[in-house]
Parts: sequence; C-alpha cells; structure tokens
Amino acid sequence: MYGAGDVRVETVPNPTITEPTDAIVQVVAGCICGSDLWPYGSMEQSDEGARMGHEFVGTVTEVGADVTDVKVGDFVIAPFVASDGTCEFCQEGLQTSCRHGAHWGSDGVDGGQGEQVRVPQADGTLVVVPAGFDEALIPSLLSLSDVMSTGYHAAKSGGVAPGKTVTVIGDGAVGLSAVLSAKILGADRIILMGRHQSRTDLGREFGATDVVAERGDEGVAKLKELTGGDGTHVVLEAVGLKPALETAFAVVRDGGVISRVGAPQFEDVPFGFGEFMRNVTLTGGVAPARAYIPELLPQVLDGSIEPGKVFDRTVDLDGAPAGYQAMADREALKVLVRP
Repeated sequence: MYGAGDVRVETVPNPTITEPTDAIVQVVAGCICGSDLWPYGSMEQSDEGARMGHEFVGTVTEVGADVTDVKVGDFVIAPFVASDGTCEFCQEGLQTSCRHGAHWGSDGVDGGQGEQVRVPQADGTLVVVPAGFDEALIPSLLSLSDVMSTGYHAAKSGGVAPGKTVTVIGDGAVGLSAVLSAKILGADRIILMGRHQSRTDLGREFGATDVVAERGDEGVAKLKELTGGDGTHVVLEAVGLKPALETAFAVVRDGGVISRVGAPQFEDVPFGFGEFMRNVTLTGGVAPARAYIPELLPQVLDGSIEPGKVFDRTVDLDGAPAGYQAMADREALKVLVRP
C-alpha cells in the first residue's frame, strides 16, 4: 500500500531463512482485514509503500535449523502476531506482548497478502492443522488467524457465560465472530446492533436472538426496550469508533462489562463519574489469537462452527486492489485472497 486508495501488486524477491528459528510458508489463502481499511482510507502517500496482510494459512516449504515442532509439508495457521511461545507473556497466554514478537509487513517481515512469507519464531507462532482435513474448511481455518479469535477474545474478556445477556455492536466480520463466540460460550440472549441486513442475517445464523438496526439514541432506546430498561450484562464493541463506545456505555447494564476489540481510532474514552457510579468495567484489547486457536480449531474441524462464512468474496492477488475497494464501499463483508 502506497497511500490512501493506492494498493499495488508487485513482484518482490522470494523470502529466505534469515534466522534459525524461521520458516517459509507458501500462502494458500490470505485475506483483507477491516483494520486494513483504516490506512486504505487515510494513509499518507509513500515512495516505499507497506506490505499488507496479517492473516494467512499455508504450507511450510522450508524451516530453519532450530525449528523442531513445525515440519516441511505441514499446513499451518499464522496468528496475526508472531511470538516465540516461551517468554513469560506467551506462557501467560498474552502472545501479543511477546518479548521477541514480530508484526507481519514490518521490520523486514513479509505481509500475508502475497505468495510466500518468512515466519519468525516459527515454533511459537504457527499452529499445525492435522493432516487430512477437508479443504472446504480453509476459509474457517483462515478466520482463526484473526477475526474469529478476536471475536472470541471479546466474549471471553467480557465474561460471557450461561445466564448472561450480550449486546454486540457492529455487524462487520469481527462483530459477527463475536456473536458466534457468545453463542459458543452459552449466552442466554445475544442482541446484534447492525444495519446491513445481509450481515445481520448471518448474525442470526451465528446465534443472534435479536437485531437492532437503529443507531444512536434511537438504537439505545430500542435496546433498552428489549431489555426492560436495564441493558445487557455484557457489551462487545467491534467497531473502534467513539460513537460505538458511547453506545456501549449507554446499553450496558449497571455492574456490567464492556469488552472492546474494535481497533480504536480515537484517544479519549468516555468513562466519567457517571460510569464510575454504575460500576461498569471496561476491558478488551488486542486479541492473543495464538492462545485461542488451539481451543477453536477442533470446533472448526468437527464442523461445530463455521466462522469462514464471513468471507463473501474471493479474489486472486491481482484482484486484491479491487477487494480493498469492495470492502471500503461495503460491497463485501470480508475478502479472501487466493494467491
């Protein structure tokens, strides 16, 4: 990406092993993330550009001398942050804070929207998928690299459990994954706040019991009406804009939890004395996908969940620029890229 609206497909040198802990992965499927749309809409023009993509699955073609758990030929899922798996943060399940971690598309690391990727800290980063899986599951396996794990992080951080009522704000891929996650965790009622019917229909399929299409004060009033004036125990905010968080505070029940996983595009949080007096908890943050993939993977493999349904368009690499535009224009929910 060279600037706002300027995505180019270029030929670059193939990656090579540079550290003994590296692996090379031939990408089978990558995708465009909703968070990629922020720079797509606002990035200043650059002469160098930035390699894009932080979600991919593929086949290992080469490993460094110190790689022992990942083998050539393995089909693997790459979480959206690389991690060594051994530092204290990784051991605590917070791989996004790994002391030796790396981010795709920066500091000499390839992006996932390409043919091949050098994966640092391969043993700690990559999750091997058992051989013999149905290739029709690839979209769902890919979703675990970020979007499904992020929705699950929202629900887990928010304490979703049987007996809880849940509001999900946002009908993008993360919001829909949060609906599915709340269903997995046994929520009694799941209210999806979204206004795109094709998306909210998928939300209902994923487990939403109610849909509120209204926004702002009107949406708050509708949700309060559905919940007897109290709001819900948990609110999962999957947008990242200030009005979404303001809505979250307005619809959360006293003593409830707001779990925010939408990449924030603002600094000041509307958490004042009124929210303090209501004993509202604000939590969430970037999802340590590597911690959740082993938990979610068996459910994908046995067909219990199909989070890959969030992908509603597939393009090849040459079609990636059009894929960005389709997502920016809300013509596509989430675009899968097949090199």
